[in-house]
Amino acid sequence: MKRGWIAGAIGVLTVALAACAPGGGASGQGGEAGGDKVTLSLWSWRVEDVKAYDKILAKFEESHPKIDVEFKPFQATEYNNILATGLSGTAGPDVAQLRAYGGLQPLVEAGQLVPLDGKVEALSGFDAKLLEGAKGHKDGKIYGVPFAYQTLQVFYNKKLFGDNGIQPPATWDEMIKAADTLKAAGITPFAVAAGPDATWTLPIVHEIFGNARYGSTAFRDALLSGGKKFTDPDFTASIKLLKDLEPYFPKDVAAVKIPDVQALFATGKAAMYPTGSFDLAPVLAADPSLEIGAFQVPPPPGSPVTTPVTPGWADGSFGVNAKSAHQAEALELVKWMATPEFGQLYASELKQLSAVPGVTPSDPLLAEMAKNYAANGAPYTLLVDFRYGQPNGDAVFRDEVQKMLVGQTDPKAVAESVQKGVEQWFKPGN
Repeated sequence: MKRGWIAGAIGVLTVALAACAPGGGASGQGGEAGGDKVTLSLWSWRVEDVKAYDKILAKFEESHPKIDVEFKPFQATEYNNILATGLSGTAGPDVAQLRAYGGLQPLVEAGQLVPLDGKVEALSGFDAKLLEGAKGHKDGKIYGVPFAYQTLQVFYNKKLFGDNGIQPPATWDEMIKAADTLKAAGITPFAVAAGPDATWTLPIVHEIFGNARYGSTAFRDALLSGGKKFTDPDFTASIKLLKDLEPYFPKDVAAVKIPDVQALFATGKAAMYPTGSFDLAPVLAADPSLEIGAFQVPPPPGSPVTTPVTPGWADGSFGVNAKSAHQAEALELVKWMATPEFGQLYASELKQLSAVPGVTPSDPLLAEMAKNYAANGAPYTLLVDFRYGQPNGDAVFRDEVQKMLVGQTDPKAVAESVQKGVEQWFKPGN
């Protein structure tokens, strides 16, 4: 086994060096003398997952004794550029962890990935919503095996709720009343960050509180067909919710960083944390004894949708490099990644929601979130549909919302900025 050979922070220079190294990249033979054993290179943006992948990939190697897998993680912020550079030459990976939706498209359009249609039969049983993130936007072909999905909801501290006589809210008014009670007790109601490193979380917070208010799936469908725009009054009203909730966020929220809010929640200084399922493991790592619950946000007054929803999206997939010298073996690996064995290992070792059908999380809270998504799943619209061009709709939104939280703009102007940005490349009905 050859794991963790590249430290994530080394960056693009590593790709260039790999081209000169014996057995480096997609063209490397590696393995045992005589070429009987093949070493596959697997690239990822998850530096923090090395130990988990050691265990996961060891199971694959047990059943595929002639294949070794070398897990090479890079810093997430540098990964896109490193991967693009690697795939454009001969020093790239055999199998790559791929971003979803708009993040996948540059690689598809460059012809750098192997279409998996007809090659990985198990994909026919995957949730169609999750497969969207692994498909070419124009050709509709599948280029990766989805590995996880994320759901959005509010985590809450069970002890703080109990100590303050609060139940998980069934209505919006109950949620606001709970926030008032907590604030009066000196507890930050909602752990939210809007600092320079955290603006990417603002569309997530908006989805959690505002998805039902703007109309959820029906509004998304109307956007795509041209029946509605982001300037629609319901979408503007959903943005205003964040400004209305600001008094319940940490003080000077536009300066608050992600580690700050995780610490606030983990130490009991904040009672609720609107976030994704991806944050469960980090929060519990900070305090394994923390008793956490989760609830779907009740629809705000005026919402076109009257039942709570759980927004979610495909987190990414694993695909095969079109220039790999070991495509047959690489396909064996991604086929295995579509099996319940991989899915269960992934869910258990990484405390994440596996995209593989039939996998039930062993963690009861993850299982609850998966159940909510299955029953009331809704698209994270800006991420799923409006990252395919520039300016990126999600990026425009987060920057404008941060300005709104410091009083530099208002909800109507935020909506207008998003619409003006996406219409430079988005054409309804296409």
